[in-house]
Order: sequence, then C-alpha cells, then structure tokens
Amino acid sequence: MYRLSLRKRVAFAFAICVAALSVAWGFAFFAAIRLSEDRVLTQQLQVAANSYPVMPVNLRGYDAVARLPESLQEWAQTNPAEGLYEFEAEELHVAVIPSGSEKPRAFVVFDVAGIEAASSEDWWLLLVITGVVGTLGALGFGLGVVVMRKAVAPVAQLARAVEDIDLEHLSAEDYKRIESGRFGDDEVGMLAETIEKTLERISAFVERERYFTSSASHELRTPITVITGALELLEQSDLSAADAKALNRVRRATLDMKTTIEMFLCLARETDDGLYDEQFSVMPLVSKAIDQQRYLLNGKCIDVDIHELAKPLVCGHPQAFSIAVNNLVRNAFEHTLDGQGPITILIKEQELLVTNQVCSNADERHTPTEAPSHHGYGLGLGIVQRLCERNGWSFSLLADKKRVATRLSW
Repeated sequence: MYRLSLRKRVAFAFAICVAALSVAWGFAFFAAIRLSEDRVLTQQLQVAANSYPVMPVNLRGYDAVARLPESLQEWAQTNPAEGLYEFEAEELHVAVIPSGSEKPRAFVVFDVAGIEAASSEDWWLLLVITGVVGTLGALGFGLGVVVMRKAVAPVAQLARAVEDIDLEHLSAEDYKRIESGRFGDDEVGMLAETIEKTLERISAFVERERYFTSSASHELRTPITVITGALELLEQSDLSAADAKALNRVRRATLDMKTTIEMFLCLARETDDGLYDEQFSVMPLVSKAIDQQRYLLNGKCIDVDIHELAKPLVCGHPQAFSIAVNNLVRNAFEHTLDGQGPITILIKEQELLVTNQVCSNADERHTPTEAPSHHGYGLGLGIVQRLCERNGWSFSLLADKKRVATRLSW
C-alpha cells in the first residue's frame, strides 16, 4: 500500500538521489583536501629527514632586494605590487609585503624544492581523481535508476497487467491482476480503478453482443423463413396477374429484409469463428448479386456489362463481401434511370469497380471526382465502408453530375 501520491514519490526519489550524490561528493572533496595536507607534510618531513643532521630552511624573509636569491633580484627591481607570486622554474613561492614610508619593501620566499609533486605524480593524481569522479557518477546514475524504478514500480506493474489481458477472453484472473486495491490510493490506483470499470463494461457489452446476435440470428431469421415458405406455397396456387405482381413485391421485400438482417448481424458480431480468413472467388458473388437485384431493372432499357479481366481470390469474410457487392450493385441498379445505361462492372486482380450513369447525356467527356460523402447514393454504402474496415479492404466512391463509380479494393 502506497500512502503517497506518484508525484510525491517521484519528488522524494529525486531528492534522495541529489542528497546521496551531494554527500558522496562532499566526502570525496574532504578526502582530497586531507590527502593533500598529509602529502605536503609528508614531503616536507621527508626532505628534512634526507638532510639530517642539517635542517633545511625552506621559509626565509628578506628586507632588501640585494639579499634575495640572484634569480629573483631582477624581478624584485621592477617594484612588484603586494601579493603572492610563483616561479615554477626556480620552485619558489614569493610573498611581497608592503612597507611603511620609513621601511623598505620586504619579501618572504618559500623554497618548495622537493616538497611539490613531480609532473608525473600530478598526472597520476589527476587519473585517480578522474576515476573517483567517474565511479561516483556511475554510482549516482545507478542509484537514480534504482530509486526511480522503485518510485514508478506501480505504474510499470499496472502496464504489464494491462498488456497481458486478452480483451476477447476476459477471465477472473484478469480482473485480479488489475484490481485497484493492489495499487494503493493514489493516481495509479485511480487509473487501475478506471481500467477495471472499463473492462467490466467491455465484458458486459461483449456478453450482450453475443446474446443479441445468437438470439437475433434465430428470432429474426425464423419469420423470414416462414414468409419464404408461405410464398412458395402461394406460387403453386392459381393467382391472378395482380396477385402475382403483389406476390413478387412481397418476395423482393422479404429478400431485402433477409439481406438487411444478415448485414447488421455481420456487423454486430465481435468474432465469427475465423471466417475472416476464408479465401473465396469474386465472380460467383458478383453474379449472385446481379441475379438478386435484377428485378430493379424491370421496365428499364439498361444493359449490364461485366468485364472479368482477372479471376481474383479474396481473403476475408465471404458473407461480408457478398453483402458489400449486393449493396454496390443495388445502388447502381436503383440510381440508373431508363436509357442511362450501360452499368459497367469491372473485375480486376485487386479491385471491383461498379460504374453507372446518373444523367441522360452520358456521352460527354467528364472526370469523376471523389464525392464528399456517401449520402444520396444509398444508406448501404456506410455499411459497406464498415464491412471493408472490418476485413481490411478499402472502399471509395467517385461521383460527379454524370457518373457514379464505386471501387472495392482488397
């Protein structure tokens, strides 16, 4: 159980990293200072030991330029200002002391020969310092990674739990993995609770969808079957011309209702037992759609030209493809007036193109452009679009004032 919010845990983790690094750097600098002090004293003591019994005098005072070492006399005659000066070649450090109006300028000379480290030792010391700094940096980085991982661990845990969930087959174990009580009363817990509620709604929706499709498939198709059987019995009776005409209208309305029911059930199903991976031929479905919708051309002087440039095989849901082709053919037959033919159906290797005229002057040159919407060319085109998206196909509508062309690609 986490008592602090995620933002506070991240802030504390950052503060801990900064504090730990600051302490480490403080100890490193303190150790370097103490090491330098001990080294200077050790070197000075070593020089004295090497000169024993004569004790070297490293620090001397001079109150006149003429008494200074020869290497410093020329420099001192330039009347240098008060301060500290270093002469690396002579290994001397000089302090210039101001004097009063009655006393000459004084000099304090510190001979560091044998005390300062050699250049080679300086390089080794620099290498050691670099190694220490690099080690501290690596340790600080590692500490930051560990602390930050610890701070955001609940988020990573929730992400892994959500990643392992199969939305199509939710189980009780899935709900246990994302139970909000496991992530504390903070932002992560709120997110887990939201995901938990969302999954519950998805599960309930899927269950309702399965129940609806299984029930509707039976309850809606049964009346259609009964009506179809009754129509077949009526066809065997002696009917007048008016009754036969009415019977044909009922048969067509029944067929349209059956197609609509199958279309909406196909869209309502979340899964369909792997039918989306079937392979089928295009031409038989196109011929079937033309035969089913042929009645729409009754009384119209319109030809239907079919150009089969290839014999393609499509991978997907055959019923969905059949519904899509039926809608395209139906719309073309319905919106083509008498004498505005022909209706052209072109079958290529990767697409199906259905074209029909929508004006009497069909011989004029024109360039179809993509229509801004599918409204006005049949309500079924929106459903065709959804069926294509479900199966990974593409659908487009090209239209102008003279012609409408629908393209179904796979």
